[in-house]
Amino acid sequence: MCGIAGFINGRGDAQSPVLQAMLARIAHRGPDGQGIFVDGPAALGHRRLAIIDLDGGPQPMFNEDGRLAVVFNGEIYNYRELTAELTDSGHVFATRSDTEVLLHGWEQWGPELLPRLRGMFAFALWDRDTRQLFCARDAFGIKPLYYYRADDGTLLFASEIKAFLDHPSFEKQLNERQLELYLSFQYSPGEETFFTGVKKLLPGHWLRFDGTTLQTGAWWQTAFTPEVSPTHWPEAIDAVLQDSVAAHKIADAEVAGFLSGGVDSSYLAALARPGRCYTIGYAEPGYDEAIEAARLAGTLGIENRVRRITPTEFWDAIPAVQYHMDEPLADAAAVALYFLNETASREVKVCLSGEGADEFFGGYNIYKDPFTVRWYDRLPAGLRRVVGSVAERLPAIPGVNFLVRRARPLDQRYYGTTALLTERQKRRLLRRYQGIVQPRDLARPCWQASAGLDPVTRMQTCDLQLWLPGDILLKADKMSMAHSLELRVPFLDREVFALARRLPAEVKADAQRTKKALRTAAARHLPAASAQRKKRGFPVPVRDWLRDPRYAARVEAAFRSPAAARFFDTDRLHTLLRRHLRRRQDNWRQIFCIYCFLVWYEQFFGRDAA
Repeated sequence: MCGIAGFINGRGDAQSPVLQAMLARIAHRGPDGQGIFVDGPAALGHRRLAIIDLDGGPQPMFNEDGRLAVVFNGEIYNYRELTAELTDSGHVFATRSDTEVLLHGWEQWGPELLPRLRGMFAFALWDRDTRQLFCARDAFGIKPLYYYRADDGTLLFASEIKAFLDHPSFEKQLNERQLELYLSFQYSPGEETFFTGVKKLLPGHWLRFDGTTLQTGAWWQTAFTPEVSPTHWPEAIDAVLQDSVAAHKIADAEVAGFLSGGVDSSYLAALARPGRCYTIGYAEPGYDEAIEAARLAGTLGIENRVRRITPTEFWDAIPAVQYHMDEPLADAAAVALYFLNETASREVKVCLSGEGADEFFGGYNIYKDPFTVRWYDRLPAGLRRVVGSVAERLPAIPGVNFLVRRARPLDQRYYGTTALLTERQKRRLLRRYQGIVQPRDLARPCWQASAGLDPVTRMQTCDLQLWLPGDILLKADKMSMAHSLELRVPFLDREVFALARRLPAEVKADAQRTKKALRTAAARHLPAASAQRKKRGFPVPVRDWLRDPRYAARVEAAFRSPAAARFFDTDRLHTLLRRHLRRRQDNWRQIFCIYCFLVWYEQFFGRDAA
């Protein structure tokens, strides 16, 4: 696990001091070493967090004749098998590092190497003979990679956007159009970013640059193919997860785990049996999962460390969280992850975490929707639209969200689990609303790709392509690497997905339960209460803390800032906050979303930002 950065200069040879400055920005991703390589216009840099082959894996790494150079962020879990196969084909390995597989694999197979890789990765490979750069990102988007084409022809790439800030060809400009999407998604969705010209290399995609022409394309297509078969799904799930956990434990350093009260992390802990695990807790009992986690850890014989977060710590950490995220993120769980990773990093370098189980196995509570109150969907569509339009203007009370949500067919309304502000609400709040790109525009390809499948699988497709890489995995990467910790996600494995994509709808969700087959599989290793515990997400008491004058004052100050006045109708912002404080409406998510954007903006575009 590391950080990479580099560029192909558009005019003249690359300069190593520029690369050094880029790497300094992301030093937190790899405190164990730094490597640079400059070859004419090309500059490749690497910050290392040593996990495998502690002494023999420095990067950039080269093939036997020095023609190929690679910098790599991630882990290849089947590197031993690939090493044996490539050795049999005549390749000579100089290290025990998984990085070297990329070099010899590229020599042997070229781009066909990518579907052979089992792991998480973002890498950049420079061919000194053809003068071409090739980059690739793993299938599910576990590891991030950004790129930017400057006006002078220079191409920049890095694990984090902030690495671009020190390159003289980079022009830092706000992409204000992304704000409208963010206010609906709570994260920055799709290929675009909040920085003009900076793009994400999408999950399962490659990039090729020859100094003139920039090309990108997909090497992987994520698709569910539910089937009707006599397969005993829980048994099959348990077998493939045991194999994945074993692969994800390969390391030359201790592998610990994260543990909440939910089934996902509990199941992984039961399979992996790490020596210790880490849990977040709060003083507020309605949000605290530490007691449940400690009880399970005792049952499994695992040492449990609990980090309880105070509200003051939470609010104080938000600027650092937004800085490390690179783009604004209004997922309060990111702050909890920030502290969880900080605590773990004091003792270990690697932790297992449960991201991906909900998207693969049907875990979100909203997946119950197609099975509930079905009579309402049989009402005339026009009537439901009228009721929904009226409900949209009402305070957020139980039942109102249901009426708004069910006013339109699923494929016209669903773009993720956390739909925040509607277009009508954004039009009222924003000073410069354009509505050129709307959430459903980003979701449309997902719905087209899943045409003919059941509603749960179609929602999974949407979440797998938007929510998972845009929020879940991005905060997992950025919050772990902020503290130089490697986070491994055994659910997000190619072999696990090969099974999960085949699951029929009836073993995923119904009106009462989610992750039905996964829970049955987990019950083979867990107490029944742990296997069947309802989905809670990663609860954080922001709703309550926002009603405390000490923390409401921070938000109120942000809402009075010049940045707030630039982007928003500040009178409406204060109305949102006032109604929440007086308990007339539950507006915490909208308030927190706007507040996080304003904090992020000050980090990167404020008066003293650099």
